[in-house]
Amino acid sequence: MSEILDFKIDFLKYRKLTIVISALFLSAGFAAYFINGGFKYSVDFTGGMEVLFRFEKDFSRDKLRKGLQEDGWEDVILRDFSKEEVLVRVHNPEEKDDQQDLRHVAEKMQSSIVAEIKDNPVEIMEINSVGKGVGQELWKSSLYAMILALMLMLLYITIRFKFSFSMGAVVALMHDTMAILSLFLIFNREISPYVISAVLATLGYSINDTIVIFTCVRENIKKLKGTPLSEVVNISINHMLRRTLLTSLSTALVVGSLFIFGGETLRNLSLALLIGIIFGTYSSIYIASPVMMSIYKGGPK
Repeated sequence: MSEILDFKIDFLKYRKLTIVISALFLSAGFAAYFINGGFKYSVDFTGGMEVLFRFEKDFSRDKLRKGLQEDGWEDVILRDFSKEEVLVRVHNPEEKDDQQDLRHVAEKMQSSIVAEIKDNPVEIMEINSVGKGVGQELWKSSLYAMILALMLMLLYITIRFKFSFSMGAVVALMHDTMAILSLFLIFNREISPYVISAVLATLGYSINDTIVIFTCVRENIKKLKGTPLSEVVNISINHMLRRTLLTSLSTALVVGSLFIFGGETLRNLSLALLIGIIFGTYSSIYIASPVMMSIYKGGPK
């Protein structure tokens, strides 16, 4: 029993401060939403066009992007097919209407590329249009997926634990989701299907960490009857601290490497995952546990 009570860090001592910090951070994201005029969506959601180019030899992706951006093609997304082939996605140009020939637009892009990347002939292999209606449907499906994931997790934790535990977990998950979206708003980064996938992956990662801590809390509540709940939670977090830190750090190292060396195509995905890992660990301790404690009615607090 003395070993169980021997905890080192009083995490909950700072719970009021961390709640204020979270509130300020999410408020900054809320303000950025109005300053930036809402989210910045990728071509997949807003509609646009994609062109597959083939070069005669390997080329610089940075120069390709620079050539297009200098001629007014904003938010260029590149996807490598090989050393010589790349798929370029751009938003619909402002002057483009539904009747405009996509081939003509692709040729304008080709001219911009040739002006920047010389002595490396490039040809247009394929042209596709990404409809705005399809993008809106994809956004709705992504939103439904996130809502459904939250509801199923709430149901699962309610069945496995008490309602107070499930509310703590779901509030933490909502916090993680809003934290990722807030940072993308603050830095005006693009929301793409990759980012939505990263958010869903983060929800699974975060809930796993929260469930591990809550399982330890539930066991210690039985072992330490009569002990204040705040002390039981602190003990449980300390018991799981090594496991939490090792898991988070090892995962963050991999995702960090992906962010640095993965190229522009994977940058938003790896950034969302990295933010999710950090906030997922933080929320398991400073969001899920305090919310659970404020609702819990099974003993002294």
